[in-house]
Amino acid sequence: MQASTFSLKGSVGFEVQRRGAFQGFGGFRRRNFSFSNEICVRKSAVFCGLRTGGDSMGAELARGRNGIEVVNSSVKARSVRVQASDGDIEDVKSLNPKVKSSGTVLPFVGVACLGAILFGYHLGVVNGALEYLAKDLGIAENTVLQGWVVSTLLAAATVGSFTGGALADKFGRTRTFQLDAIPLVIGAFLCATAQSVQTMIIGRLLAGIGIGISSAIVPLYISEISPTEIRGALGSVNQLFICVGILAALVAGLPLAGNPLWWRTMFGIAVVPSVLFALGMAFSPESPRWLFQQGKLPEAEKVIKTLYGKERVAEVMYDLSSAVQGSAEPEAGWFELFSSRYWKVVSVGAALFMFQQLAGINAVVYYSTSVFRSAGIASDVAASALVGASNVFGTAVASSLMDRQGRKSLLITSFAGMAASMLLLSLSFTWKVLAPYSGTLAVVGTILYVLSFSLGAGPVPALLLPEIFASRIRAKAVALSLGMHWTSNFFIGLYFLSVVNKFGISSVYLGFAGICFLAVLYIAGNVVETKGRSLEEIERALNPAI
Repeated sequence: MQASTFSLKGSVGFEVQRRGAFQGFGGFRRRNFSFSNEICVRKSAVFCGLRTGGDSMGAELARGRNGIEVVNSSVKARSVRVQASDGDIEDVKSLNPKVKSSGTVLPFVGVACLGAILFGYHLGVVNGALEYLAKDLGIAENTVLQGWVVSTLLAAATVGSFTGGALADKFGRTRTFQLDAIPLVIGAFLCATAQSVQTMIIGRLLAGIGIGISSAIVPLYISEISPTEIRGALGSVNQLFICVGILAALVAGLPLAGNPLWWRTMFGIAVVPSVLFALGMAFSPESPRWLFQQGKLPEAEKVIKTLYGKERVAEVMYDLSSAVQGSAEPEAGWFELFSSRYWKVVSVGAALFMFQQLAGINAVVYYSTSVFRSAGIASDVAASALVGASNVFGTAVASSLMDRQGRKSLLITSFAGMAASMLLLSLSFTWKVLAPYSGTLAVVGTILYVLSFSLGAGPVPALLLPEIFASRIRAKAVALSLGMHWTSNFFIGLYFLSVVNKFGISSVYLGFAGICFLAVLYIAGNVVETKGRSLEEIERALNPAI
């Protein structure tokens, strides 16, 4: 097939050679674009124009025999296959060559990450405050009620994560974030002003619903507004700011020794980022993928221009259309997640979060002060703050590696390191010869564990899930996976100390090491690599029917 001997009419079938087959381009939802003996140009941006031959396109326009203007570009294009007029399938270049984004994404990612900060802060704030609020509220001798103060947040977050997916599909991502600020603000206020354990639990319940919603939608929103070439780095920023929130909570607890009532201020601080979160989302763009699915094409183009620059509007609209056109189906219901079509990929998402939590990370965060105290560490709050700083540092390193090393390799390395660290911790509490050094080993082993976690097990699942789920199930499938996250989190928070008292910390850490090893085996056999691929490309590869 030569550059001047083909024509395109009506619907054109494309096949990405590296990714597997997908069907149909036809037209966008509610608006059709036809390819017939002329070039298609929208808003000064070339939308279609093809040239065959080498890997690069030149800098001129050529007109084909059938009157098609062929636009040449200096940018390398992706190979696709096109149905020619004589019925042959021949190689041509993609309509959406990759060009560097010139839009603005980082400020909006930053606003979304306020939700991640709140997530981490509410998780960590009870760590240092629990002892003092228990005395103030008269439950110092009631470990069951103390456990409920910790775990109510997690149970409510499970409900919030399921609710978040449905809200995001119905109202959009930014509006859901604004609604989410309501329970976050009220919950923080009730915790800060609580005069009884009942009020404290209600406050934790509302805050839990809030962080459950944000935990499901923040990574989804970031993945949907981020350019492909930096999506890994920006996606891992979500986990980085969760770590920042946990560290902020630990640092906020430092004045407690001198002021036992400081715990109220610690909870009240969370009101400020909650309000900023709502205000910031009022000025943030909606997800272009959600707008496209709703048929709001002018709004989607406007958002794409803001996020990626006007030169990428055609490319991104093409990607969105190719994903939606081949699967012009309504949003999936909850039961469809368990169908044979989607169950395998949904089970991978749920398993990753289950392994993440059952590997013991939140047990380390929640009860690090108690563990360090039992190991003889004098300044337990300072030791926990050091753990939080390690988490932030490791996640920052992971952000720089995400788009170079890939998601799968980081996951395997991370869980292997966590298994080794937990084994070290277990042995430090078991071998009597190590007893004089148990305190130091507890801190070193915990820091190594947190560093290993933050390199992959922490940031990757929240980034990987929006990438591997098809657009019609994405919000609900992420919510379901986060539900597994919060369910596992809830039971660990509720029963960890009881299990430690019954079996000993060494046996518990040995169990965590075993779970980490199982995670390595599972990831090696079931997780796919997604670096460098657009969400639409990944969707077509994992769902051949699209």
